[in-house]
Amino acid sequence: MFNISVLKEMKLSELQEIAKAAKTIKFNGLKKEALISQILELQSATMDSEIDNKKSEPNVEDDKPKRARIITPKKATIQKNSNNLLFAEEEITVEPIISEVKKENPTDEINPVMKVEKVIKFNKSVYEKKLALQKQKEEALLNESSEINEENSEVETTEIPENSENIEVSVPSKKLNPNQLNKQNQNPNQNSSQNGNPNGNGNVNPNFKNKKNNFRDSDFEFDGIIESEGVLEMMPDGYGFLRSSDYNYLASPDDIYLSTSQIRLFGLKTGDTVKGVVRPPKEGEKFFPLVRVLKINGHDPQVVRDRVSFEHLTPVFPSEKFKLAEKQSTISTRIIDLFSPIGKGQRGMIVAQPKTGKTMLLKDIANAIAANHPEAYLIVLLIDERPEEVTDMIRSVRGEVIASTFDREPQEHVKIANIVLEKAKRLVECGHDVVILLDSITRLARAYNTVQPASGKVLSGGVDANALQKPKRFFGAARNVENGGSLSIIATALTETGSKMDEVIFEEFKGTGNME
Repeated sequence: MFNISVLKEMKLSELQEIAKAAKTIKFNGLKKEALISQILELQSATMDSEIDNKKSEPNVEDDKPKRARIITPKKATIQKNSNNLLFAEEEITVEPIISEVKKENPTDEINPVMKVEKVIKFNKSVYEKKLALQKQKEEALLNESSEINEENSEVETTEIPENSENIEVSVPSKKLNPNQLNKQNQNPNQNSSQNGNPNGNGNVNPNFKNKKNNFRDSDFEFDGIIESEGVLEMMPDGYGFLRSSDYNYLASPDDIYLSTSQIRLFGLKTGDTVKGVVRPPKEGEKFFPLVRVLKINGHDPQVVRDRVSFEHLTPVFPSEKFKLAEKQSTISTRIIDLFSPIGKGQRGMIVAQPKTGKTMLLKDIANAIAANHPEAYLIVLLIDERPEEVTDMIRSVRGEVIASTFDREPQEHVKIANIVLEKAKRLVECGHDVVILLDSITRLARAYNTVQPASGKVLSGGVDANALQKPKRFFGAARNVENGGSLSIIATALTETGSKMDEVIFEEFKGTGNME
């Protein structure tokens, strides 16, 4: 039975739930005081109809009885009074009237008669199912004394004062649900695994359960927040990593893992520029895995999957000229544009002695192309150069600068040059115009000569017979593709250095260019 003090402590939403369960109160648009008054009026009306049924029940108004413990059979008496238990999973206010306690046999069960003062909701099918289920659970509880003791520990003792009519016992289903208690007591092993209880005694720890549910049911997902981009490098085992240009495409902490299935699904190759969504590594993982692919070489993955390989594209002569004499032009770039114009798909060399300004001329060409042709992807590749020149190039050129200074090993020179070439090929396959400014091809050929295994055939100057094949492949990749993109390579070459090797390298590359 609800009194006015209990109703005033409730929230408006709880009062609306009570009114909704009663089905006779129109609570829409009512304030809290009006809703409380209607609930009290409905209670008084229902009490008058139940007075006749109460007369047959004895009222305990004698001396104060001894303190009694309310145990699980309280639920059985609630089930026997099927006419009184009319709702489930709602807050019930009941008035227990306890019969005389037999002192002769203390082991007898105390049968409190639970009187429901308020009828809120009735669901016959749910009630019958729960009644049958609770009977089965009570039989199992009677057979196991340990479980009965555990259940007794969960039920609070209630002291009954003299005026038993004013006793109001509130049984909120959310705080103490007998159905949940029975289910958990019947599965002690499951409770030990769910609640983190190593003893498996079935005691419920609601705080631990709520924390677990909060972590499990979190609506905020940390996966798929970070978007990253890199150049794919394939491994011999079939998987690959996206290398970062900040580390010159070498192994770094920014590497992103791609599985074999992802590579096969999108038809990826070494050098593909992949942009996608990554997630943090889980326990036991070393790298950030790629979750979703967004772009491949600036295009949708479905478009890139059906591309034609670079080796099968038709090379033609350059047909479109780079504008070097307009924005950010210098005297050097104007003279180059006048006497030896550079076109899209050009393959040319700048040959001069050391310390004559080849790198400075290359920088002017790079700035002119970047200013006048924003559609062209500019890569400045510095191999075996001085670190201060690398820093100056990074700060003064609006393009991607990849460098491997002379203090690095020849293996790194070769690896960086290969991945830059593969990246340029993949971009050309997708229809982009790419420009590579290489400084210098002589030092790149030296690095290939150092890495190349000895074949037994040595040319003059100590150059291996097979060492120049890969530098020629790098330089010969420059071409203008029919109905597609273009790859332009402008390289510097050393001459008159006093080294026979440099002369041999220059003579090998002399007739490979297509500049007039």
